Amino acid sequence: MASTAAAGPDPLAPTAPSLRRRMACWLYEGMLMFGVVFIAGYLFGTLSQTRNAMDNRLGLQAFLFVIFGIYFTWFWSKGQTLAMKTWNIRVVGQDGRAISQPRALLRYVCSWIWFLPPLAAVAPFALPAGETMVILLGWVAVWALLSRFHPQRQFWHDALAGTRLVGSLPLSR
Repeated sequence: MASTAAAGPDPLAPTAPSLRRRMACWLYEGMLMFGVVFIAGYLFGTLSQTRNAMDNRLGLQAFLFVIFGIYFTWFWSKGQTLAMKTWNIRVVGQDGRAISQPRALLRYVCSWIWFLPPLAAVAPFALPAGETMVILLGWVAVWALLSRFHPQRQFWHDALAGTRLVGSLPLSR
């Protein structure tokens, strides 16, 4: 048994869901995040007595960063977000077990690789929103396709965080 473990990955281990399924889950997660943003934005605006959306913008962005961190850390440490349940995807550690909250937080921080490089690249140029979105979506597409170069076809932020996405069986209803 020890020689087979050293020979390579376990053929019975769960494999990464297809890129199409992971990206569909990612888009669905984005739609669900509108509700989180709405509730958090309303709470922030009410508590800070913000009258204009552009007032306190940096504070709102920092608040949303923390709220997103709490949301994803909580659900990933439980194995799945709502979107991941819908698409039958789980996040696990390299050992195949559930991840801890610190590991989920590390995955959250590493996942910002999806957004920070293109946003940092366009920041000095003050591009219009449409051009910024094209660059951002182009980077997302490139970053997603780079998962094909990972030995287990995982996203690279998962490799950095020591996590992986696997398919899961639907829960009984």
